[in-house]
Amino acid sequence: MTKLKIGVLREEKSPPDMRVPLTPLICAELTKKYPHLQIVVQPSTIRCYADSEYTAFGVTLQENLSDCDVLMGVKEVPYEQLIPNKKYFFFSHTIKKQPHNKKLMQALMRKKIEMVDYETLTDKNNNRIIGFGRYAGVVGAYNGILGYGLKYDLFRLKPANQCRDRAEMEEELKRVKLPNIKIALTGGGRVANGAIETLSALRIRKVTPEEYLMSSFREPVYCQLNPRDYVEREGDHNFDLHDFFKHPEHFNSRFVPYTKETDLYISSHYWDPRSPKMFTTADMKANDFHISVIADITCDINGSVPTTIRASSIASPFYGYNIKSDAEDLPFSKDTICIMAVDNLPCELPRDSSDDFGKDLTERVIPYLMGADTDKIIERATICKQGLLTPHFTYLSDYAQI
Repeated sequence: MTKLKIGVLREEKSPPDMRVPLTPLICAELTKKYPHLQIVVQPSTIRCYADSEYTAFGVTLQENLSDCDVLMGVKEVPYEQLIPNKKYFFFSHTIKKQPHNKKLMQALMRKKIEMVDYETLTDKNNNRIIGFGRYAGVVGAYNGILGYGLKYDLFRLKPANQCRDRAEMEEELKRVKLPNIKIALTGGGRVANGAIETLSALRIRKVTPEEYLMSSFREPVYCQLNPRDYVEREGDHNFDLHDFFKHPEHFNSRFVPYTKETDLYISSHYWDPRSPKMFTTADMKANDFHISVIADITCDINGSVPTTIRASSIASPFYGYNIKSDAEDLPFSKDTICIMAVDNLPCELPRDSSDDFGKDLTERVIPYLMGADTDKIIERATICKQGLLTPHFTYLSDYAQI
């Protein structure tokens, strides 16, 4: 059995992130399961789990992590703090050649770090196996409901980030009394499923897209729209999902009919920049355009949802999009659509989202760290090693060049 020492990093990026890759309980469970595994935690005053919670589970606090084999964090590690010749796990935000992290990428190469990015951890079918998407959906849908309540002065809920955990957030939902509104949800992955968990906690009935467009209801309802429901290839009624993923530029939006029936739109689908926008600014000027609140969980700026002109923040989650002027306005005015476009939603429920993430890490990644990486899970996700880019990431060579 491989001996391994994992160090849990203190989050140093500003603004600070309260999430952790491994919770106190998960640390204790892992060291019990793997006798040759040791986990230490760098002290922190900002984590959602206090240092005392780790020590209560027998986890050692350690400031200097230079003797660790593997270092795990959540957000980018400041490049000047990277310890040479170590193996790191965190979200590096480098794989799309993000300009703001070029120095980080160069430091990873220069310091001969083995960089494993959570975002690149995939199974044999290239499906992501770990992430915070579920809680982005859970919180994003909650924020959408909160925004609708504020827009029409129906109810006021405690913001999710002011709740201790998800249980308290769901207690808040018990105060919600919605009229017979229609909610459209786009997407079918982890984010969408998280949003559905929140809608289910409200006991909102799910209806088919056909029922949604054709019927009136005496209660709030929602429909879940998959790509075959919101895009089409002109002149071709036999929808091919593989074709859409491969050539999204050949498709047109068929979402406009839903804009005439929807009160609250929750956007939680993956969007390729080559794909059509869900609707246009011209569509919004139609007399029968009905959407008044949009919770854009995907938060692609000027992306599939044209009203998302900037990201909002946890402290100030809403802004308005003025339909007449096509410009930002107050969020709850008569002529504006209320937009929620927070780009770090899981941070609003850091304890729950960290627990969910840590469980996935425990089940889908740690076993390959402790034994043979038979499915090459970690190997495929390694961006660079010993000062060289791995074969899957050689496209970063110009970006990583020192």
